[in-house]
Amino acid sequence: MSARPPRPRAFRLDDSRVAVDDQPAPMIPEAIVRSQHDPIPSAAPQPIDEAELEIEAAQKSGLIARSGFTFAGLVWTGLGGLLSLGLGLWATDLIEGLFAKAESLGIVGVLFGLVFLAGVIGVAARETIAVARQTRIAEMHMAFAAARAADDRGAARRLVSRLVGLYRNRPETARARAEVEEAARAIIDGRDLIDVAERALLRPLDEKAQAEIAAAARRVSLVTAISPRAILDVVFVAAQIIRLVRRIAEVYGGRPGLLGLVKLARSIGAHIAITGGMAVGDSVLQQLVGHGIASRISARMGEGVLNGMLTTRVGLSALAVCRPMPFSVDKPPGVSDVAPFLFTKGEEKARG
Repeated sequence: MSARPPRPRAFRLDDSRVAVDDQPAPMIPEAIVRSQHDPIPSAAPQPIDEAELEIEAAQKSGLIARSGFTFAGLVWTGLGGLLSLGLGLWATDLIEGLFAKAESLGIVGVLFGLVFLAGVIGVAARETIAVARQTRIAEMHMAFAAARAADDRGAARRLVSRLVGLYRNRPETARARAEVEEAARAIIDGRDLIDVAERALLRPLDEKAQAEIAAAARRVSLVTAISPRAILDVVFVAAQIIRLVRRIAEVYGGRPGLLGLVKLARSIGAHIAITGGMAVGDSVLQQLVGHGIASRISARMGEGVLNGMLTTRVGLSALAVCRPMPFSVDKPPGVSDVAPFLFTKGEEKARG
């Protein structure tokens, strides 16, 4: 029978009966000194979700510029140079002709030319800033996914600080920013800090973005159901999708101009292609095909529902690409979550 370990006892340090044992302990624990910037390693890093990898692939293909030599780059560079030279020669001839007729006309032409040049520089600067801002959001999204998977405390703190700074000038996020900053001082675990930031800052923005998607899908389904011409359907759907993509980017902190919108459209198109085309999910297909609703509703009503689904699907892809953080606390929304009225309309029409 093994001897029982001694029970803990209380004593005074100045007690004469207390003897200090200066012999080394049988087992000396190993102490590792880390700097405050080093992350605390987690027991087992979590793998990044497959859906998140698809979003990252779409962002890299559309938002992050490719480096290196390409023939397409040569084509656009040459075309841009020729157009610039042609525009410069035309402006020079025009101003020389104005000076030939009257000096005052030439001066007016030079002033208009300077105004035009200042406008071009301003537009170029705005487009550059917009593209850079959207690229930073895409890089932040990928960094958040990696930091949460590795439970990297240092990276989580830096990224959460950048996320708070992204919404610094939006008064409606003041309470959420204060909550996140307080949590950053109290929470040690990086994954928990990221989850708190998502709940506080991004959940209200998700609701706004989903409301924008639902409103656009409702408009598209209604207008295309009553529109007399197919060309009007195409124009209206395209305009609504462009407006929806721009609005979602603004909700999450992006301000896409023309070039930014083009790059964002490339990311959204890549995301739709990677995630399987315009598929809307098994539950939706079951409602439309398994229940036979699609075969019983009218042709115009069916076109409206399908165009509404198309708009919703594009909006959800824009939400996934523009969001500065992947979904971790909440489940990513689906078509039936954002626009359930598309299916209730079809069911009511089929019953009627």
